[in-house]
Amino acid sequence: MEKINPIWRSANEQECLGMGQVHVWRADLSMAAQAADNLGAVLSDDERARAARYLRREDRSRFIAARAILRQILAHYTKVSPESLSFVYGEHGKPALAEGLGDEGVEFNMSHSGEMALYAAARRCRVGVDIESPRPSVNYMRIAERFFSIEEYEELVALPAEDQYSAFYRCWTRKEAYVKARGDGIAAGLDTFSASLEEGPKLLRSDDGSDEIDRWRFLALQPGDQYVAALCVAGQDMKLSCLEWSL
Repeated sequence: MEKINPIWRSANEQECLGMGQVHVWRADLSMAAQAADNLGAVLSDDERARAARYLRREDRSRFIAARAILRQILAHYTKVSPESLSFVYGEHGKPALAEGLGDEGVEFNMSHSGEMALYAAARRCRVGVDIESPRPSVNYMRIAERFFSIEEYEELVALPAEDQYSAFYRCWTRKEAYVKARGDGIAAGLDTFSASLEEGPKLLRSDDGSDEIDRWRFLALQPGDQYVAALCVAGQDMKLSCLEWSL
């Protein structure tokens, strides 16, 4: 339940994801998008079809880059070629590796905003990650009123006006990372639990009781000056490594 000021380091070919470890990768999508044509060669037919639905070339290239990078990262762990990986999807859309793909037990999650993407991976351990590029034009108080718990919204309103913007994004990324780690998305109700708004990230309340609060560890990440990000992982003793993806 702490804030992490990570050193984002380059990964080596022997980078191992052991039990009790969580890896978070960051990738510059603007750089990767320039190589979208080459990266896209590893995508599946359905991923290419999804990419084709984007009207703007920039958005299409970023989607291709984000999915191709995910495949490359997972290939690193599974020792299976990126194009050979296949996915299954949970009831609420969370992806997982299909059974029988090399090194089993790798769970993962991804998030992207603006020109940055984050990927989290752990072994036999649920994990969720969220990154946001704050936008001043967003009516964040209206979003908070609709989606925050009563406790979160009341705490946000009580803050000085100059502190509300950053507090909103801290709380929002933690809520997103949590529901992504659980795998039930917003279907469970974003108001059924409360996350902290202050610098130290943690789960304050859950309709599922105190055991649910003790189950999860939250970390606030710093992927870049213009971004806010949070990681949620099951278990309190996970060792974090922050890695740079590169072409």
